[in-house]
Amino acid sequence: MVAVSVEKGAPVILARQRVHLVETFAYEFRQPYHTAEKMLLGQAREFISRMQAEARRLAYRAMRELESRAREQGVKLTRCGLLLASGRPLPNLEKILASHALIHTADGELFREAIVHASARAGLAMCTVKERELLDRAGQAFRIKSAALLQRVTELGRPLGAPWSQDEKFATLAAWLALTLKPARAKSR
Repeated sequence: MVAVSVEKGAPVILARQRVHLVETFAYEFRQPYHTAEKMLLGQAREFISRMQAEARRLAYRAMRELESRAREQGVKLTRCGLLLASGRPLPNLEKILASHALIHTADGELFREAIVHASARAGLAMCTVKERELLDRAGQAFRIKSAALLQRVTELGRPLGAPWSQDEKFATLAAWLALTLKPARAKSR
């Protein structure tokens, strides 16, 4: 997660934090659908439900911590930007567990949904953008070419020190973009 404000028309990074949306950071929990694949359908359903609840709780806790850090700097968080996958809606659990590709997708969606839920619970407006469209949309919004935009975001992270990963750069762009777009109120799931 990256908290961004805009000061004098320019983005400023307020805070960043790596968020773990599972309590026990082991393969079994980090990739819930992969684990559920080896279970009976009823057990899998219960396990996924438990992991979803845990991810929502941890996402909300992380969001509140980020809000607190921003508040210490005199800033109130109002929006959340989230990158989406490019795929279609997921089918039912039985079909997901029958396809390794869908299992990967479902793991990502479980954690994205936790962020959406936490954002709604925290009262933040949600702005979403598909990851593959991020650079084009941000470039249009800020009237900056993609290469120059990436360079600018890279420079924003320099004072934070390494690592400044692509995930963090894209999270920064999504947050900055969220501050410029008309948000929709997130729905709790």
